[in-house]
Amino acid sequence: MEVQRLIDAVLDRIFVEMEASGRHIHLTQAQSQVLFGHCLTAKRPLSQPGQYLANERLTLKGPKGEFQNVAVLGPERKQAQVEISLTDGKTLGIAPPVRLSGDVAGSPGATLIGPMGQVKLTQGVIAAQRHIHITPEKAALFGVQDKQTVKLQTFTGRPVLFEDVAVRVSDEFDTFVHLDYDEANACGWKPGDLGRIIL
Repeated sequence: MEVQRLIDAVLDRIFVEMEASGRHIHLTQAQSQVLFGHCLTAKRPLSQPGQYLANERLTLKGPKGEFQNVAVLGPERKQAQVEISLTDGKTLGIAPPVRLSGDVAGSPGATLIGPMGQVKLTQGVIAAQRHIHITPEKAALFGVQDKQTVKLQTFTGRPVLFEDVAVRVSDEFDTFVHLDYDEANACGWKPGDLGRIIL
């Protein structure tokens, strides 16, 4: 056990765990009421503190196609946001800009269909820029700052070097790399895989 703890401590100072994020939707409280008739309810927690996968699901519809049973993440936010991959955009007929979460101005919209109603978004559909959620302590350890961009070497089934990886520092985060499934599949990611930040 002592040896394993030592190994884990060393790995923790060198590598960052990677996660893949599938298509999902963030809603406001008002939109949840329209779509479901109630606020979101938590199914299971996510890696970031306070965030959860909701029990509720939606149909996401674009000009050319739709996806059913799309995950909704809680808690509710001040504005709606739909995160899809560029490949998803081809199916939907939407060309999502690559943006950081929250930067939705001027982005395309889509229709959200729930069991109780529909919401037509005039904007909010993005492809999330690959990014690292990191605590201030870990940021100091790795020598990175909030809003910096770095490279990430993946130790995965098909190793790649990702560039333009955004760093997001907050004491409200746990430290994880977030990729979408286009990126995760390209590098052969599987749960538990690690990456190394390169400045």
